[in-house]
Amino acid sequence: MDQFELKQQLSPMEYAVTQENATERPFSGKYDDFYQKGIYVDVVSGEALFSSSDKYDAGCGWPAFTRPIKKRGVAEKADFSHGMHRVEVRSKAADSHLGHVFNDGPQDQGGLRYCINSAALRFIPFEEMAEAGYGEYKELVE
Repeated sequence: MDQFELKQQLSPMEYAVTQENATERPFSGKYDDFYQKGIYVDVVSGEALFSSSDKYDAGCGWPAFTRPIKKRGVAEKADFSHGMHRVEVRSKAADSHLGHVFNDGPQDQGGLRYCINSAALRFIPFEEMAEAGYGEYKELVE
């Protein structure tokens, strides 16, 4: 999909986050304080990214997850923007900017905190996963 089509398909915030590496304001995203059962997919490609079973309240202002559904489903790269060193998280299929990963997550869950912009995600409720083509992931949220 080219940039023109993406601008038509995505909201201005979704486009800015996924294509221009923007970050939504803390506590402003629709999935920050959201705890329904299901999975989160890339808003651009529909690639399955995170399970509600791995979501937790980190108090950071963005949805936080302990791990992606598939480690190889996300790419991590060094980010030296804004005068700091962070590790950026991008979707593999669409190369969408998702957010960043930090090593201050729950230690009993591996110690990682995937801090992800709501605008980069689309939520698929558990009850709709099979119909939407994500049935293979239902065991991850049951």
